[in-house]
Amino acid sequence: MTIRIRLGLILMLIVPLVCSAEVIVDGAAIANEADGRNWTSYGRTYSEQRFSPLDQINADNISQLGLIWSLDLPGENGLVSTPLAVDGVLYFTGKFGNVTAVDVLSGKMIWRHDPGAIAAAGDRLRVMWGTNRGAAFWKGKVFVGTADGRLVALDANTGEQVWSTMTVDPRTPLYITGAPRVFNDKVIIGNGGAEVGAVRGYVTAYDTATGKQVWRFYIVPGNPADGFENDAMAMAAKTWTGEWWKYGGGGTVWNAITYDPEFNLIYLGTGNGAPWNQKIRSPGGGDNLFLCAIVALDADTGEYRWHYQTNPGETWDFNSAMDIVLAEIEVGEKPLKVILHAPKNGFFYIINRENGELLSAKPFAKVTWATHIDMKTGRPVEVPGARYPAGEVTMWPGPFGAHNWHPMSFNPKTGLVYIPYHDLAGYYNDTKIRPAEWRHEGFNFNVGVADFQDDIPADAGTSGLMGWNPLTQNAAWKVANPGMWNAGTMTTAGNLVFQGRADGKFLAYRADNGDKLWTFDTKLGISAPPITYQIGDTQYVSLLVGWGGGIAMAGGSLGAQHGWVYGRHPRRLLTFALDGEAKLPDTLPPQYVTPMDPPAFVIDEQRAIAGGNLYGKHCAWCHGSGAVAAGGTPDLRASQLFLDLGALEQVVLNGALHANGMPKFPSLKSDDLISLQHYVRKKARKALLAEN
Repeated sequence: MTIRIRLGLILMLIVPLVCSAEVIVDGAAIANEADGRNWTSYGRTYSEQRFSPLDQINADNISQLGLIWSLDLPGENGLVSTPLAVDGVLYFTGKFGNVTAVDVLSGKMIWRHDPGAIAAAGDRLRVMWGTNRGAAFWKGKVFVGTADGRLVALDANTGEQVWSTMTVDPRTPLYITGAPRVFNDKVIIGNGGAEVGAVRGYVTAYDTATGKQVWRFYIVPGNPADGFENDAMAMAAKTWTGEWWKYGGGGTVWNAITYDPEFNLIYLGTGNGAPWNQKIRSPGGGDNLFLCAIVALDADTGEYRWHYQTNPGETWDFNSAMDIVLAEIEVGEKPLKVILHAPKNGFFYIINRENGELLSAKPFAKVTWATHIDMKTGRPVEVPGARYPAGEVTMWPGPFGAHNWHPMSFNPKTGLVYIPYHDLAGYYNDTKIRPAEWRHEGFNFNVGVADFQDDIPADAGTSGLMGWNPLTQNAAWKVANPGMWNAGTMTTAGNLVFQGRADGKFLAYRADNGDKLWTFDTKLGISAPPITYQIGDTQYVSLLVGWGGGIAMAGGSLGAQHGWVYGRHPRRLLTFALDGEAKLPDTLPPQYVTPMDPPAFVIDEQRAIAGGNLYGKHCAWCHGSGAVAAGGTPDLRASQLFLDLGALEQVVLNGALHANGMPKFPSLKSDDLISLQHYVRKKARKALLAEN
């Protein structure tokens, strides 16, 4: 469905819509580092540096930066998208993969396309968070991956669908949250889902004009009895043991894809194993290629060229799906074309992008699972017990990573990389799991270690922003951030680095030393990274504001501490320029949930235990660890539904709220709802007792 907004004849005459053929976005445009007028790709250019050469807004005049307009976005929830700016029009993605086009000069919506992902999703609605990180632009078309697994091409002028292709088997729990990339008249997309089913990851390249498949590359090998698609899969199969294909294997490419025009290579940042626990999926060990790796492919054919694996035989959700940044730096007084990569595992890697040679690797955050990276072998030196051989371990980092998907940026002028980092431990426990008996329960969170039945305390971890020097592999500066889920960064030639925070503050720092120069209160937690671009003589900065992503969904009290209660704060697109004087509309301050606890309700402890097991599998993925919602969905402890079993049945078993994005769970029974009710009531009562 496409909604078009007619701006009126007078406005059309004064401010003509600038979505036109004047700007041709092709490979030359996306590769052009020197032209800051547009933001044409997810990371601005193919390098994914998120560096702009614009300097009209700079460290000397940043105090004059002000809001010029804001646009409320009704119906949106967790906004995490990087907008594109092309010829005066912003294109951004929202809930389940819808796309909106907005005229920058007027701040008005031009069109909005809803791909109907909720209606198309079927059972996959149970595993789709609904967030989407961005679109791609190529020769007059906008490309978006929808939550239900389609890749859609839209006419950039009208928002009308040009073509659509299903990229996944609808019977599987695969979905899309990441941004496509475009190159050589091809558009490439991956998928996610390795936590919720027997998933085998892959990427697919399609023809931008027709949507026809050009090539596909699988990340992990399938059943040897079926034969291998290529020599790379045959090689990878030698690093797996047992009957791994029955578990899927994992390796989904859900975020990082970088095209290198100099070598005509595609670099893939690959995901974790399915399930996480290697004792289950590959019981005899092995490196399990190509999990948690950077894999280089020929961009024209999809043929394997090289790989570097950050976590051989991964067993912690230490995926390498974090951004892959291209740069040229001096290594041993010799300029080299390199990859800069800061994955979940806490090490910062510098890799020769021509051949995959590891050049350097040092920890950038708290790391206790390994002592260092052996430069002779390129492999981590793990500490005893890291693989929880006795059944449990607590270590740093954990599944949320030392750095998650929130993009870092690289400023060639300062030589620094700006990383939104985390220090949060992970607890892994498989003492109640028998690997030989473990089975996937499709479309449910099931990773082979303990799930999210217990809350994550608000003070469980810390975070910050650092300016990291890749030449010395040390932090040049650090600033502390609130909470644990602060947004990605953008840096400019004006000696600035921008970042939004979980507490709703949007800040600019001096890029060379980290001094805080400017703050704007957006009135809601920020998860999306900003962009900058120029129209005429004016430089603009735009940002989507809408608390979302992993901590906002499954984060429990760690995410809930900021007060962004579901449905109470408007989502917005904000645009800034020098001397802007606009004000935000009135907005509620942070709110906090008050759980309901009917005194007459008698909690059955055995029911509550059974309900906790059900909650961890079916509910925590969206409604939060320990039944504490972090703002992305309603808090069930304060829900009237959990006081009325009849109403609860209509919603959970029969899908009464399906159109709103609440899936139905046909595998559950009325008796299961009673157990869930006792678990939620127990958690509500515990919270109220703690407050008193």
